[in-house]
Amino acid sequence: MIRTAVATDVPVIHAMIRELAEYEKALHEAKATEEQLREALFGENPALFGLIAEDDATGEPVGFALWFRNFSTWRGTHGIYLEDLYVRPESRGGGHGKALLLELARIAVERGYSRVEWSVLDWNQPSIDFYKSIGAVSMDEWTVYRLTDEALASAGRR
Repeated sequence: MIRTAVATDVPVIHAMIRELAEYEKALHEAKATEEQLREALFGENPALFGLIAEDDATGEPVGFALWFRNFSTWRGTHGIYLEDLYVRPESRGGGHGKALLLELARIAVERGYSRVEWSVLDWNQPSIDFYKSIGAVSMDEWTVYRLTDEALASAGRR
């Protein structure tokens, strides 16, 4: 079952974000607090949206998707950028990840958005294979760039 995240989900979302960061070998980079997540998801001006995958038998959260709107100047419409999708290891293979992605696609279609996009680590072959199985295509000609930490601060002072 897939449902919209609610404020009481913040602790479990936070825990799963840390699990995802550990899986991606970057736990040291996972600095977000529950308070920051609560504000981003449920504050006065939410900038982030969430879906929860629940175990059908127990109703316990086993996965999540966090996303925000982006905009395509070429298409003239919004899209969805999937920041994180995670299903706990013991629940993988049960269709939760696919259900989360299909719900995002449904939301995009319902709202007239033109695309759903996300990034995947190039070594994460199980995820790459899964994404391809639902018809996703890689954007191999594009390279992601990022400013953070001191480089961001330096650029912001110019």
